[in-house]
Amino acid sequence: MTLSMLGHRDDVGLKDGLLLIGGQWRASGDGATWTHKHPATHEEIGSFPIATAEDVDAAVQAARQAFDEGPWPRATVSARVRVLHKFSALLREHNDDLLSRLALDNGVPKTFGNIYAASVGVAADVFDHHAGWIDKAGGETFPGYQGGDKLAVTFREPIGVVAAILPWNAPFLLFAQKLGPALAAGCTVVLKPSEYASFSVLRMVELLEEAGLPEGVVNVVTGPGDPTGEALITHPLVDKISFTGSRAVGKRIVEASAGTLKRVSMELGGKSPAIVFPEAEVALAAATAMGMVTMGLSGQACIAQSRALVHRDVYDEFITVAQGVAGYMSYGDPFEPSVLASPLINERQLGRVLGYIQKGLEEGARLVQGGNRLDGDYSNGNFVAPAIFADVDNKMTIAQEEIFGPVLAVVPFSDEDEAIRLANDTEYGLGAGVYTKDVRQAFRVAKRLRAGSIGINGFQVEPHLPFGGYRQSGIGREGGRSAYEAYTELKSVMMPLTEEMM
Repeated sequence: MTLSMLGHRDDVGLKDGLLLIGGQWRASGDGATWTHKHPATHEEIGSFPIATAEDVDAAVQAARQAFDEGPWPRATVSARVRVLHKFSALLREHNDDLLSRLALDNGVPKTFGNIYAASVGVAADVFDHHAGWIDKAGGETFPGYQGGDKLAVTFREPIGVVAAILPWNAPFLLFAQKLGPALAAGCTVVLKPSEYASFSVLRMVELLEEAGLPEGVVNVVTGPGDPTGEALITHPLVDKISFTGSRAVGKRIVEASAGTLKRVSMELGGKSPAIVFPEAEVALAAATAMGMVTMGLSGQACIAQSRALVHRDVYDEFITVAQGVAGYMSYGDPFEPSVLASPLINERQLGRVLGYIQKGLEEGARLVQGGNRLDGDYSNGNFVAPAIFADVDNKMTIAQEEIFGPVLAVVPFSDEDEAIRLANDTEYGLGAGVYTKDVRQAFRVAKRLRAGSIGINGFQVEPHLPFGGYRQSGIGREGGRSAYEAYTELKSVMMPLTEEMM
């Protein structure tokens, strides 16, 4: 039976999207639109405006006015807290509708959408967490360094207008990780969702309006990087850019920010290792690593442990379990509970992943399983069977470059020092997994790894923990107090308390 998403689209009642500028939903200035094709079927699901440079300017001007003159930056703690908690409640209330829109956006199975890190629930928790910082992340008082009766204090103030640029793979979490701390701090926002996942984000913004957010505080411009994203990152009235996406775009943002010295926070991907020691529960390690590159997003996740460094004593056992996990994956209609994995997001990414698989073969890695495009009922979609490469040298392309697809490269090692050397031999440093029953070894290795988030015998995103990477995996952190503070400026105020010191 031919797979189709059109019936689901009609059941959801999906409507074409609009821009949100200064509290008004409208079309783009020149009427241009982007038509979204579903990655599982290539059917046209809906369209939304491609914001022009003039549209982006209007959105930034609206955000600027809302920051300079509007009530949100000057709102009381209780007023901001009420809005953010109300929005969290609305997210939970509209969970199924949002999951359906995400399935129509990027093909992620609804069943996987209920797994915490990818869920609506984690977004709600992130907003609740940052609402809790509004009355706690204050300044400090200092004694007079040179003596005398003085008052020296610091204040945290909102940074201003934020450009928040989202990827397509995890819009719920990334929407919350950027807008949660920005709104809690009192900033205003111009939001650009990915052109491959706009409908779920537009619905979240509607719920923000319903929660009572004042007009102009959040504005939305839809469209691709050119022209929409480029106009946003180069706009002189933007104070901060928060971006999650590719390294190439991240480098362009750094260049664009230099002219006005915009503050920048970026998460730019990774090539995270799973280090499996002989003392580990090998089945758990293999299921976790292989699950990260197959289940749900089919490896299209920045934190996926796509490079398995496995001790030679348990190497064959690891690969056998990984093969079983790969064979368990099911594909098709993301609205069906039995479907566990998604298609690749577009034909460009499909070609890119297949190209990496071919590169692995050319460089001498042994393809144990998968790596082929699925045909038959799946031939109209961007589906690839999970690929497992064994006998991988850590210098090979498939062990060094982020593939962003269902490909696991398995690299053997002989001892702890070699494992750490291999793990750190990368341009990235986003995350890692350490699998061992030896607690001392687990923390010893975690301390030596050059990565921002380390999971021991598993991995979980937590709303209150900082998340981000070393090296070329990005700048700054999302989550926790550090994320809130990244949307503030720190001001020092000094005053003598006696006339003699005036």
